[in-house]
Amino acid sequence: MYHPFYWPKLLNPLRPGNFSVSRPALFVFILVLSFSVNVRGQDSLKISGSYTATALQTVLNDLEAKTPYRFYFLEDWIASDSITVEFKDITMDEALTKILANTELNFFKTSENSIVLLENTIIYKELPQFFFGREDGGMAVGKNEERSVGLPPPTFYNNDVRRTNKDYGVLKIGKSDPNNLKNTYVLRGKALNARTGEPIQDLALRVKNTSIVTVSDINGNFSMELPAGYNIITARAMGIASTEREVLMYNNGQLNLILEEGLQQLDEVVVEADAAKNVEDTTTGSEEINSEASKNIPLVLGERDILQVAKALPGISSAGEGATGLNVRGGKTDQNLVLLDDAVIYNPQHFFGIFQALNPFTTEGVEIYKGAVPMEFGGRLSSVFDIRTKNGNVEELSGEGSIGPVTGNLALEIPIKKERSSLVVGGRGAYADWILRSLDEESLNNSNASFFDGIIKYHDKIDQDNEVKATAYFSRDAFSITSDSLYNYSNRLFSARWDHQYNQKTNGALMLANSDYRFGIDFDGTANTDFDLAYAINETEVKYKLRTRLNDTNSLDYGVSAKLYSVNPGSIEPIGGDSDIAPVFIDREQALEGALFVGDQIDVNEKLRLDVGVRYAFFAALGAGSQRTYQEGLPRNESTVLDTLDFSAGEVVKTYGGPEFRVAGRYLLAPDFSVKASFNNSYQFLHTLSNNTTVSPIDTWKLSDLNIQPQQGYQASLGFYKNFKDNEYELSLEGYYKRMDNVLDFKTGADLFLNENVETEVLQGDGKAYGVEFLLKKNKGDLNGWLSYTYSRSLYRFDSEFSENRINNGDFFASNFDKPHDVSLITNYKFSRRYSVSANFVYQTGRPVTYPIGTFRFNNADFVAFSDRNAFRIPDFYRLDLGVNIEGNHKKNKLAHSFVTISVYNVLGRNNPYSVFFVTENGEVKALQSSIFAIPIPSITYNFKF
Repeated sequence: MYHPFYWPKLLNPLRPGNFSVSRPALFVFILVLSFSVNVRGQDSLKISGSYTATALQTVLNDLEAKTPYRFYFLEDWIASDSITVEFKDITMDEALTKILANTELNFFKTSENSIVLLENTIIYKELPQFFFGREDGGMAVGKNEERSVGLPPPTFYNNDVRRTNKDYGVLKIGKSDPNNLKNTYVLRGKALNARTGEPIQDLALRVKNTSIVTVSDINGNFSMELPAGYNIITARAMGIASTEREVLMYNNGQLNLILEEGLQQLDEVVVEADAAKNVEDTTTGSEEINSEASKNIPLVLGERDILQVAKALPGISSAGEGATGLNVRGGKTDQNLVLLDDAVIYNPQHFFGIFQALNPFTTEGVEIYKGAVPMEFGGRLSSVFDIRTKNGNVEELSGEGSIGPVTGNLALEIPIKKERSSLVVGGRGAYADWILRSLDEESLNNSNASFFDGIIKYHDKIDQDNEVKATAYFSRDAFSITSDSLYNYSNRLFSARWDHQYNQKTNGALMLANSDYRFGIDFDGTANTDFDLAYAINETEVKYKLRTRLNDTNSLDYGVSAKLYSVNPGSIEPIGGDSDIAPVFIDREQALEGALFVGDQIDVNEKLRLDVGVRYAFFAALGAGSQRTYQEGLPRNESTVLDTLDFSAGEVVKTYGGPEFRVAGRYLLAPDFSVKASFNNSYQFLHTLSNNTTVSPIDTWKLSDLNIQPQQGYQASLGFYKNFKDNEYELSLEGYYKRMDNVLDFKTGADLFLNENVETEVLQGDGKAYGVEFLLKKNKGDLNGWLSYTYSRSLYRFDSEFSENRINNGDFFASNFDKPHDVSLITNYKFSRRYSVSANFVYQTGRPVTYPIGTFRFNNADFVAFSDRNAFRIPDFYRLDLGVNIEGNHKKNKLAHSFVTISVYNVLGRNNPYSVFFVTENGEVKALQSSIFAIPIPSITYNFKF
């Protein structure tokens, strides 16, 4: 046997560069050490040398030729080492220290002219105190004895020490430093899928027979503190074969894991990884949805949709069935930052929010942050939806597709360079036009309702330290239902990202992204009123972020970002020479937004972890353009205008900004039970303008300027997270309180679009939201799913001494999306590996609405008197969906594997109102309601994968 810290093998030197191994024995080891003479520091011979990219063996041969020294080593240890070094008039000890600095080799002098190279380990001249134990069994008390306390004890490595019968091959990590011996060392690395080359997220790594555990992040990176010497690490993750590695820790070091897929162990592996993340992370209000895992949830028309699944999680809802956008913890839809591969996507939904504008077969999943938002993100008050596209298959051509009642879908994964780079190409479209024209309804013959989206992603794992990704995406919607107007809107984005590992402590990412959103209306009527209306917003962002592990307890995150906005607030042009429409062009708006951020993740002890940081946000509204000024303290209207200021191109109109603090903490009450708390504040410099409560894709985005201030938000949250029954169940209970300043709403009867002075039509006031979120989740077994319940309130207040700037007498009132009670139940039951049934039940309090409460006559005309804004509610919403999932057989050698989903949306046929509106017929006011799906909607979708 041999000891990794003392002597790798007992050697009989035969010639330089070779060793013959004798049978090891401890008494021989001690005898050799006793007679070895270490003359380090006594050598007076001075040597010089200069080497550039020279093989280490060549360097050693050169030193032997110049000096009386002879070197002994195994050639395998130095075969791949190349040395660049220069030294002059120094001792052999000093020269070797420089030469071997960037290798895993140490050296030891056994005589005046013999030098032994050692891989990873070192040799001690004497054994530590009490290596063989004390006769009296007492504790060390003397000064010399105190030096031994806390040092790593000698550990002999042989088959008696090994804790496994499997031969994984022992991996040696780091190089021993006699001046810095510790009981524990840090192991860092990256986990990669052996087939695709993409990072493995949520890989659970544990040290056998200890409580040491960690989880890989979204880029596959991990870090864990291991005892010095021998360890066995187990690695498990969803879809990855359970793996073990034997490691010998000599010092801090790096180990990259290339892991094989293993679909047979999914049920057990998923729980291990997710459970650790749920309890141990510091992040509050975080949710994660995997696109593949969402396929068993019955949704409208059989479409797999991670954004619809998100609404079944606590704290996330929408204004109603068919409404665009999501409301997170009482926030408006514009308060969500939705990212697709680091680029903003302004409208991530098709066809009034019924479908997501994301290809489910190219989408990996989404990470949702409702509470403790990471420091790199900013510019929104409520949440971040970080959507990631999957990396392509680097081994062979593969693909996935589906055919449904309304849409068709196809995604291909194409290897570019085997085991290194790939291309993902996805396309998706709807053929609703054909369906509408096939119906026996004359009014629908000229209808149009179609959409498509396409995405391309390139991924190149250049080497262990460099990775490049680039994504291009485009989507377009066009619809016209029994009218003369063709509505259309589109999203376009591009992003590129370079991830670089600088060293074992620091990695960074450089990102460039551009996003563009447009909508328009083409009106072709019978009168001379034809027109073309257009709106557009474009942004370009550059971001650079880094992460440095300072020591075993501190990890520093820091970076910088800059974003340029360009907004076309709207234009209208006549179509044809006979049109009477007057052209209108609103001045373009521009602005610059930037941020600096820095934070530290601190492991105070095994139970307490803190994330603290600050992000400084900056915003500058830029010319060219004109801005009005108004009399201070008076309502903004034509009579209170003081002046009109003109600004040249690039001139700063107004600046805003300030610090955003991000603080989060986690304390482990038990290994499977934690309490978390967080606080953060944020600025939002971008706003939407809309006075619609019905379905509409034509909300416009408005930049902060001289008259419209940025919104500000403050949120505090506290939550408890518990796992039960060997992580089979997850339970969380989290409460939050949010305050918002300068939120926007519209005056009654406001005209917002194509208004050059829109500040006269909007109000800025206060908002508050609070609630409690409950989630119970079952992760494994034939029956799985989750139950979520949210109690929440979302309230606004617009107060002023002037009545025209007040809403509801200046009191708090419910927002359009205030729904106190929200319950979702998602279940899936597997009869076998091929057959399963699923159900989705939703209940929500009806959203607020403004009702007419009377009529009156004035100047011989009838008028309707309305209630306070949002003083009433539409009927409560509930819906039940059912689905049957049938997988094809699991034979390995098949052209394609199939999956069929048969579902019924709204099984109960509930006529859930989306909105209530009022008409006057024969002098009588009548209430009418609009609904999206008032009957059961059956569908069957065929999915295939090859």
